[in-house]
Amino acid sequence: MAAISYFSPVICQLFFMQLLSRIPTWLKNKYVLTLIAFVIWMIFFDAKDILTQRERSQELRELQQSKAYYTEEIAREKKALEELKSNPAAIEKYAREKYLMKRDNEDLFIVQKLEKE
Repeated sequence: MAAISYFSPVICQLFFMQLLSRIPTWLKNKYVLTLIAFVIWMIFFDAKDILTQRERSQELRELQQSKAYYTEEIAREKKALEELKSNPAAIEKYAREKYLMKRDNEDLFIVQKLEKE
């Protein structure tokens, strides 16, 4: 019994040969195997893999959109500031709206819209 084992070298070699015969010949080519390994490495394992590049591209797009939004906001605020610096009526309007200021001979009534629940 000791001389016969389940995995004798001849059986393993036959099994290995049958397994190799089922693989297409173009997959046995070392250049194709190298190309497949390279593509898998570049897609999944590299520091600059495709998935990370896609995420970074999306993040860059979002940052560019927010930059455009804030640039417009800065321009709008600069225009409002120049208006406040040059027009006394605009200063009075701003003080009345933002700080609820009033003249001495006026009464101030604050009307708020009801929020629907």
